[in-house]
Amino acid sequence: MADKKKKRRRADPTSDDDDSSLPFKNILKPDSSILRSIHQLTASLRSSSSSKNLTLADLSISSCREVRELPISSVQSEIESLMLKVLHSILDGKGFAFDVPSRAAANQLYVPELDRIVLKDKSSLRPYANVSTVRKATVTARILQLIHELTIKDIHVTKRDLFYTDVKLFQDQSQSDTILDDVSCMIGCTRSSLNVVAAEKGVVVGRLIFSDDGDVIDCTKMGMGGKAIPPNINRVGDMQSDALFILLVEKDAAYMRLAEDRFYNRFPCIIVTAKGQPDVATRLFLRKMKMELKLPVLALVDSDPYGLKILSVYGCGSKNMSYDSANLTTPDIKWLGIRPSDLDKYKIPEQCRLPMTDQDIKTGKDMLEEDFVKKNPKWVEELTLMVKSRQKAEIQALSNFGFQYLSEVYLPLKLQEEDWI
Repeated sequence: MADKKKKRRRADPTSDDDDSSLPFKNILKPDSSILRSIHQLTASLRSSSSSKNLTLADLSISSCREVRELPISSVQSEIESLMLKVLHSILDGKGFAFDVPSRAAANQLYVPELDRIVLKDKSSLRPYANVSTVRKATVTARILQLIHELTIKDIHVTKRDLFYTDVKLFQDQSQSDTILDDVSCMIGCTRSSLNVVAAEKGVVVGRLIFSDDGDVIDCTKMGMGGKAIPPNINRVGDMQSDALFILLVEKDAAYMRLAEDRFYNRFPCIIVTAKGQPDVATRLFLRKMKMELKLPVLALVDSDPYGLKILSVYGCGSKNMSYDSANLTTPDIKWLGIRPSDLDKYKIPEQCRLPMTDQDIKTGKDMLEEDFVKKNPKWVEELTLMVKSRQKAEIQALSNFGFQYLSEVYLPLKLQEEDWI
């Protein structure tokens, strides 16, 4: 009787006990066959990576501004030179003013040959004697003073620490953060050169060993939580890996699923996430891995305009920090999933799809006008399908077929079919 009742019991859709019932599970080839495809991708990248990366100078583009990594002594000297110019301006009767590079959208330029956004060389004066700019000029001077103090003491602080040094003046951290980026442009150095870092956000797990300020870190032994990406990239060195690719994941939930399932052991890889909007440390770390280990980067993001936006920040840079795109962007990231065409291809149920809001549709249409999207016809095709269908889906929609469907079927099948763009 118990056996009959057991037979009548309805299957749990989230149970992975009956793997044969999982959609598309039966067309998966042996892992060894899938790994051969990934080996080919990695070998292809390494054979082409010997060529020199193009720069603005190589393209004879002189009307753009880029920053570079500077030693502490140089940052200190640049700040002192800036203040001397201000002093001379006051003595000459021209008043107290800073010449600040414009980071407005109109001063941004997408360079197809570099596949990234750069900052043009337009700038504007920020005078102390003008009621509309007096506060910004004051905050700029204060930030310069604090950075100068950091260079003398040779210490690092977080952006939050910097804000709390003068809360009444800064009022909100977003204001001090904005001026900090302005100061990077004025000095001509990367933000990390200012000895100001963001709090730890991104995490990494998988087939990677590196040194963090002298300590050897083995990312296969970090548990499902992984290793927090150091906020100061200068602490990171001696990267070693036997991985075949880097898997860039948008969401923390998908990252935890893959980490707990030890996906990196079945398919040798390094899994990294910034848990949403990419922070500077994660972007620097991803670029460093790609360049030093010469591994392809495959991205797993939500099937919505914001997922593609996040992917574009990693690959082409953000307009807010276009002045440092040479150091922050990772070239040739492949869009693995979740793509709009996957919704029907993998038969994702209607109840797991979400209707796009008016703002979603507007964002999608705006992205279709971006040069970095237009450059990739397949991106245009996917984004057009998304806007036309008015449907979006999160990575977690795959859990409808089972909690481990992402790691057991979807990703292996994507790798097997080399289904990335």
